[in-house]
Amino acid sequence: MTGPPRNLRARLHAPDPLIAVELRPPRRDLAALSALEAWIDVYQSVRRLAGLDTVVFLTDSAVGTDEEENLAHLERNLGREAQRDRVVPFLTLKHSLEYCRRFAARAHHARFPGLVVLGGDKHDGVPRCLPHAWQLRERLRREFPGLLLGGWANPYRDAAEQVGYLADHAESLDFVLTQIVSHHDIGPLRAFLDEAARRGLDVPVLVGVFFYRSARAATLDRLARFIPVPKDALAKEFAAGARAEEIAARTLRAALEAGATRFYVSNLPVARAPGCLSRIAAAAGLPAPAPLAPPGRASYERRRR
Repeated sequence: MTGPPRNLRARLHAPDPLIAVELRPPRRDLAALSALEAWIDVYQSVRRLAGLDTVVFLTDSAVGTDEEENLAHLERNLGREAQRDRVVPFLTLKHSLEYCRRFAARAHHARFPGLVVLGGDKHDGVPRCLPHAWQLRERLRREFPGLLLGGWANPYRDAAEQVGYLADHAESLDFVLTQIVSHHDIGPLRAFLDEAARRGLDVPVLVGVFFYRSARAATLDRLARFIPVPKDALAKEFAAGARAEEIAARTLRAALEAGATRFYVSNLPVARAPGCLSRIAAAAGLPAPAPLAPPGRASYERRRR
């Protein structure tokens, strides 16, 4: 068992590297049996990952798909005994303001430590309840001060502008997730991290790494509507025999060299996410997320000493 802090805030600020996971709930349009099987995979994966030294994020209708509500599933199926210290749902502005407020209240009541609050993709035409995510975070901070609130930044936009947005609303910001980055174009991430350091932005930043399972053109074209996709470079890597885990690890290594120490990996195969995460970490030369001591055990062992 490992000894890192269980508390989300403490783990986000710890100096040792952190590799988190972003999982997607099943689509709403799945047939009943398929949806049930998909939810079982998500449930089992979240339970296994929650016992490791990592953080688990669950998206809210990512990449233009209408997903089942993440929080409803967690409330219904995770169980009161499950470890929730590092499980963090996404919440986008693509709901009514009252829904967002109730969502935060439910998360707080169900003992989840925080939320990632985002604007949400604009490609499907669903309107936002507020113009900017920071406006919702500020409302939630006043109403639920115990919830940690995460935001979003895009290193592929102007670094000074992006860091400025974060600094201007830092009081309602406890951590930041970035847009997906790639080892094929890591310079913008380095510029973003350098600017954040120059401005003294003391907010943990988790850098996005995408797990590309193949170089299938149709899939990459669809993804390119939402994230920067180096399609030609990926096709060459897969054609040269690189495995999906190694390609993700190359991005992790490049981000490390750019100054990042915290990451989240998106698009892992849900049923195999824990093992896949360990292989990616090993390929990047990072320690795999180790098992956490059960609740209460660490304090018991400290008392014995």
